[in-house]
Amino acid sequence: FSLHLCLSKLCILFFSYIHLTAAGLCKTRPTDLVFIIDSSRSVRPSEFEQVKVFLAKVIEGLDVGPNATRVGVVNYASRVKNEVSLKTHRTKAGLIKAVTKIEPLSTGTMTGLAIQFSLNVAFSEGEGARVKSPDISKVAIIVTDGRPQDNVKDVAQRARDAGIEIFAIGVGRVDMSTLKQMASDPLDDHVDYVESYSVIEKLTKKFQEAFCVSDLCATGDHDCEQVCISTPGSYKCACKDGFTLMDDGRSCSACSNSATDVVFLIDGSKSVRPENFELVKKWINQIIDKLDVSENKAHVGLVQYSSSVRQEFPLGRYNNKKDLKDAVKKMAYMERGTMTGQALRYLLDNSFNPGQGARPGVTKVGIVFTDGRSQDYIGDAARKAKENGFKMYAVGVGNAVEDELKEIASEPTGEHYFYTADFKAMTQIAKKLQINICQEEDPCECDSLVKFQKKVEDALQALTKKYILYNNMSKRIALLENKIV
Repeated sequence: FSLHLCLSKLCILFFSYIHLTAAGLCKTRPTDLVFIIDSSRSVRPSEFEQVKVFLAKVIEGLDVGPNATRVGVVNYASRVKNEVSLKTHRTKAGLIKAVTKIEPLSTGTMTGLAIQFSLNVAFSEGEGARVKSPDISKVAIIVTDGRPQDNVKDVAQRARDAGIEIFAIGVGRVDMSTLKQMASDPLDDHVDYVESYSVIEKLTKKFQEAFCVSDLCATGDHDCEQVCISTPGSYKCACKDGFTLMDDGRSCSACSNSATDVVFLIDGSKSVRPENFELVKKWINQIIDKLDVSENKAHVGLVQYSSSVRQEFPLGRYNNKKDLKDAVKKMAYMERGTMTGQALRYLLDNSFNPGQGARPGVTKVGIVFTDGRSQDYIGDAARKAKENGFKMYAVGVGNAVEDELKEIASEPTGEHYFYTADFKAMTQIAKKLQINICQEEDPCECDSLVKFQKKVEDALQALTKKYILYNNMSKRIALLENKIV
């Protein structure tokens, strides 16, 4: 297709519409939106076509309807023309078709006159604007490429005072000072500049996001561990039955008072690459956020390995999340090989040793991360870790070998090993990986309860015997009395 044919058919818009709205994840708050577009002599016909494509793309991202977003278009040069009123089209298809038919006026640049017209006419109830309300936004988007031939400062102020939020888009040799006079505060959010009309489309996403209120639960753009509940423009987290929402407002725990020693064993080999190693550190901190870190509850240690093993910090050194996460961020990338077996032996011999901060009688959890096949044997160390009662998680990315991950992971392996092909997907693993360690029942407390229960049962039996004896004695006395009588 030629560019002209593509623009006239709006094929670009069709594909962007599929991308943005097929999943139905974006809704826009009720808005009366008016585009005010400059079609003066300085705007060539081909450039004006590009402006129309930009308008239509923004419209495609809106929830158009009489009770949602209404759209109008004002075209101006030396005179002003109301091309599309807010009441005219109630569907995207109708709006897009009307936009494609707009022709440039090709005279002067009376931007102030266009703003005044929009204030008096385009945003009037007679043209379809709704009564001023906190629930209805009034928005004007001005697109111009030159210096206005009239005053814009005062009329723009009147429009803003009337509750109209103004965005000013300047193209090419536009006068930036007049853009700032027109736009609402903060100017950084309401003034945009592009070098030419050929790149104005790059602003499409900004305006789609400006009007879009996403269902963050549906898009997966949240960090709830179990249940995400959508709210307007946001979300809140909840937990399944039997779980409690933690203080971070995101994590869920089946047990709230358990002490745990957690050690991360992190592959820092050359294949990980520096940019991905930064993602790994963020992933570690995501998991730390889910832990109840304190002096008496969760302690965290960190070990990095490649061709050798290096302890970054031992268990118990940091007893709050801020210090822990800061220490993780400072971890330097080792590079070189992938000696996972050697790292597992270090975990066994050192990390969970009382001399390295491990607490006797506390549940031990090891989280192993790797992105490739181990260059040494892991079998013996992996088996011994589980025999020692350590709860082992194995996380692999990219070229990690799933059989090795399963060999490291505790039973059931489906709950203790995770794999993804892409480092960027590690966030999802952090959400799924749950370290719910329940405190075991105190056998002493259990014995005491059994003894108490037995005493109560013995006492009840004794009372029952006394009652039976008393009842029999009463019957005998009654018989004796009858005989005497």
